Amino acid sequence: MTDVAVIGAGVAGIQAALDLADHAVHVHLIEREPTIGGHMAQLDKTFPTNDCSMCILSPKMVEVARHPNITIHTCTEVASVAGEVGNFSVTIRKKPRYINEAECNGCGDCIGVCPVEVYNEFDAGIGVRKAIYKPHPQAVPDIVVKDNEHCIECGLCYDICGRDAVLREDAEKEETLTVAAVVVATGYATFDARRKDQMRYLAAPDVITSLEFERMICASGPTGGKLRRLSDGTTPGSIAFVQCVGSRDVSIDRPYCSGVCCMYAMKNAMLIKEKSPDTEVVIFYNDIRAYGKGYEEYYERAQKMGVRFLRGFPGEVVAGSGRMTLQAEDTETGEVKTYHPDLVVLSVGLEPAPGAAAIAERLGIEQVETGFLAARDEKIAPVRTIRPGIYIAGAAAGPRDIPDSVAMGGAAAMRAFLDTQRVA
Repeated sequence: MTDVAVIGAGVAGIQAALDLADHAVHVHLIEREPTIGGHMAQLDKTFPTNDCSMCILSPKMVEVARHPNITIHTCTEVASVAGEVGNFSVTIRKKPRYINEAECNGCGDCIGVCPVEVYNEFDAGIGVRKAIYKPHPQAVPDIVVKDNEHCIECGLCYDICGRDAVLREDAEKEETLTVAAVVVATGYATFDARRKDQMRYLAAPDVITSLEFERMICASGPTGGKLRRLSDGTTPGSIAFVQCVGSRDVSIDRPYCSGVCCMYAMKNAMLIKEKSPDTEVVIFYNDIRAYGKGYEEYYERAQKMGVRFLRGFPGEVVAGSGRMTLQAEDTETGEVKTYHPDLVVLSVGLEPAPGAAAIAERLGIEQVETGFLAARDEKIAPVRTIRPGIYIAGAAAGPRDIPDSVAMGGAAAMRAFLDTQRVA
């Protein structure tokens, strides 16, 4: 049996791993974070069906953990790749977790006694976590990780752990894997809205990003699914979504459309209307791009629910005392409209994942001008790269929604499977 390495364990990487494993190929699933699942695990619902995100993803995560043909490597990055198709040597570097993974059962007793609270990356910063933590309750593998950078060594976690699974000392480890092919599904990052000064992100507390909003509206998020203004904790009576923040903007070297922003803004606007029909919701947009199956009908559904669409981009967010001010020209009527929303949500675009350039260099593959990983031929070979045996999938190759990422993960898996058959 020949092995395959899948780099990145978001929904595309998970799909690729499951498809390969079901074809009796052993898969090394490599993920830099403490849990698999990627960005999809942070979402509340998915468009265009408004199904629960974790209801779709969590069974796949559990299946990955239980599959005899999949080995999960979390807190792990790829250090180097050498060789050729059929015989790659992939050196991986596992960061210290300060946990005995064989002994930890994920009970969470250590989390309960930890006195330290720090910024929670999974909640996009609007929640906190402990210095010893699980990213979220459905994390896979179901074990904790100790953040030694913020740990004050109070000793409480050592004392309460009946299995002595919390380690005082741990070290980085390296391992070399021999694989026939590599699937790269390293995903994306969201645009840093601070680069658009006029939007007042972090300068005005009630200007948040779409990812922060996802965590706020999620029932398992830090607010329990209740919408709150970060300035005073009150429920917003009016909410404005501003599209194309970090997309279709040559001034910040982001000329491309991120593909998903129109749809996720509609989704979140409809979720607001479902929870609070009287809340005023306005979406400031440049063009509505509802290109997928059922997406145009989704757009019409949002309009029928009372979501207002204004074709115009606000010049800036004016944040003074009380409510904020947004002013934009409605390009369909020529009128200048002024709004005073309680909460502004910036629909940030997608950009290459951190370290995309480094992983491309290590793998010997190319990037496109936007920084995403390049296919050998976008039209006829969208998952192949210039290096035989290395394939790309999902948002690593460019902005994509969940269905497209899943389909691409499956396509990359089958290409990798053919490589294993040639050398078997």
